[in-house]
Amino acid sequence: MITLSSHVLDLVSGRPAAGMDITLWSGATRLFSGRTNGDGRCPDLAGIGALAPGAYRLEFGVAAYFRGQGVALSDPPFLDIVPIAFGIAPPVDGKGGHYHVPLLVSPYGFSTYRGS
Repeated sequence: MITLSSHVLDLVSGRPAAGMDITLWSGATRLFSGRTNGDGRCPDLAGIGALAPGAYRLEFGVAAYFRGQGVALSDPPFLDIVPIAFGIAPPVDGKGGHYHVPLLVSPYGFSTYRGS
């Protein structure tokens, strides 16, 4: 069983990014659509259940989030939807695993990594 989680941090305010839209895709199939909670996490993402090894994409609604925070953005914004394309490999031990995809973001840049 392979599970997935995410955590979004707003680098402008130095706080979790509460209320950011997140969508999970596998190819052209939308697997999940939700919004981060007050801690910048999306616990409903766990509700999709086990993921198979393969290619996935998380999309984060960055511009809409920052506009909602009162941040003035250019039109069009430098970052609108931030896509993170990542792969889930078959588990080495056959027991599954967990993938955590954090996003640290501002209106003009972002960083991600495979968390734990």
